[in-house]
Amino acid sequence: MSTRLELQSISPVTHDTHHLVFPRPDGFDFDPGQAVELNLTREGWTDEKRPFTFTNPVDGDTLEFVIKSYPDHGGVTEQIATLKPGEAVEVSDPWGAIKDKGPGTFIAGGAGVTPFISILRARLAREGSLEGCRLIFSNKTEDDIILRDEFEAMSGLETVWTVTKQDDPGAGVQTAKIDRGFLAPYVEKESGKFYVCGPHEMVDELEATLKELGVSQDRIVREDLD
Repeated sequence: MSTRLELQSISPVTHDTHHLVFPRPDGFDFDPGQAVELNLTREGWTDEKRPFTFTNPVDGDTLEFVIKSYPDHGGVTEQIATLKPGEAVEVSDPWGAIKDKGPGTFIAGGAGVTPFISILRARLAREGSLEGCRLIFSNKTEDDIILRDEFEAMSGLETVWTVTKQDDPGAGVQTAKIDRGFLAPYVEKESGKFYVCGPHEMVDELEATLKELGVSQDRIVREDLD
């Protein structure tokens, strides 16, 4: 079943991501980390459905998304960046494999961080602290880091930033790929879950690497971005 939502506001988060806010219909429920299939109602785009993850906690009177645009693709995300308040979209019933299964290390690549936004916000609101949680977030450049200030301000959350296409980022940002050598120190001191979300190839590679490092399958929680 689809639900029609009317855009309330859209604002930039980074140079290529936007925060979209919609009024929340009565009875529309979801769990932190869940997503919907979303399609535009613009002519020629109604059949183009794409998955996007809620970024707001489960309570409140809005439904919110942070969506990265890819103008060079000439696709849905480019259209989304040009939406105006009052325009409508349609969304499916919520679904998704990423759920909060306890404290642990959250590993994200690019827009793969979006399920973790809702999960970490909800956990912080519920527990008052994110003690025992760590976010490892890989991007191409420092300017691509989504909601950096908010993550760094979350009580108890350890943040690890790394970029792969920039040689001289600012202080506190590493320049390394998340590989076996990168992850090994965190595996040694982490007894909780490892949450992984990003492009399919990255998720497969990280899951295999974690297993090589001795992390059992039941400690790995994954969802593919594509």
